[in-house]
Amino acid sequence: MDYPKKAIALKYDKRKDNAPKLTAKGKDDIAEKIIEIAKENRVPIYPDKDLVQVLEALDMDFEIPVELYRAVAEVLVFVHDLNGKL
Repeated sequence: MDYPKKAIALKYDKRKDNAPKLTAKGKDDIAEKIIEIAKENRVPIYPDKDLVQVLEALDMDFEIPVELYRAVAEVLVFVHDLNGKL
């Protein structure tokens, strides 16, 4: 069985946000576009199907709930480490 490709995008501005916000989500063609835009803008991509599944249930432009802080923190650490290597 071929599952749909899914993608989400998070944004976090530590100066004005208490937590990351969901800024884009989609599957199939929309997911491909999210990934394409991320690559064009040199935004790191963190592949985690389980996390995408949970985050896609959230409303757009709302901060992630406290229950997801740990999972999203892992993504932020990944991005921070990757930026340090670039």
